[in-house]
Amino acid sequence: MAPVFLTHPICLEHDPGPGHPESRARLEAVLTALEAEPFSGLVRRHAPRAALAQFALVHDQAYVDDIFAAIPTMGYARLDPDTIVSPSSGEAALRAAGAVCAAVDAVVAGGASNAFCAGRPPGHHAEPARAMGFCLFNNVAIGAVHARQAHGLGRVAVVDFDVHHGNGTQAMFEDDANLFYGSTHQWPNYPGTGDPSERGVAGNIVNATLRPGEGSAEFRAAMTEVVLPKLRAFRPDLLMISAGFDAHRDDPLAQLNLVTDDFAWVTDRLMEVAAESCAGRVVSVLEGGYNLDALAAGVAAHVRALMGS
Repeated sequence: MAPVFLTHPICLEHDPGPGHPESRARLEAVLTALEAEPFSGLVRRHAPRAALAQFALVHDQAYVDDIFAAIPTMGYARLDPDTIVSPSSGEAALRAAGAVCAAVDAVVAGGASNAFCAGRPPGHHAEPARAMGFCLFNNVAIGAVHARQAHGLGRVAVVDFDVHHGNGTQAMFEDDANLFYGSTHQWPNYPGTGDPSERGVAGNIVNATLRPGEGSAEFRAAMTEVVLPKLRAFRPDLLMISAGFDAHRDDPLAQLNLVTDDFAWVTDRLMEVAAESCAGRVVSVLEGGYNLDALAAGVAAHVRALMGS
């Protein structure tokens, strides 16, 4: 079985305004990278819309209603200093979350070996009742809880290698011992969460911090010595990835020094754990990455690893 790649053209139309780093050019760079010949084996699907009830799996219903009510018919609406919506943002959010739920369905049902979802807006900063950090809804968390509700999976893990801590995912998982969140991220950095002392109700939250200027050796040690052993011990029924590429040394929004090969390396390590624990079931979800060349190269390396090549 080939990996499935889910996206939707409307995700290009989410517009947070001129000069915003989370621009349509990010998704364009990803799409161009995955048009290359090595990716001809990907099964490409348009993302369906998520149902509003799927958003309410992890978000307060009133918050879901308020976000969709805030989408303007023209111009822009600012939800917080960094998080801005435009007329197509609501439909893009429906498709970004829908991509992840459809990917979960495909992987769990055995219709795909694994999946990569490239949607916008991203999601891992979105909290149960708060939009922040360019994120409206927490796509990966929606997918994780959908896996449990729709497919009866007991234990779902998310590993996040974005340079920023996924505060929203942690907030949604920390009180449920059957949800695991493991993160490597720069510290100190936005959003100010993710201290190693934050461990959840059953050690199900694992934070490994990296100092500004650190690179491949420190990142690989954090994964090998901190995150991966805890992930193995958790033994998930499904592994999900918050795949951010902004820890690359060329990214303008942080100060880590990863290189493209680090994203292939970490994907290989995560695939090994998935093979041991959950029959290789992996769903990866695009998060950050703001240098277009580094983002395109990182996604290509990540998806080649998902394809086993």
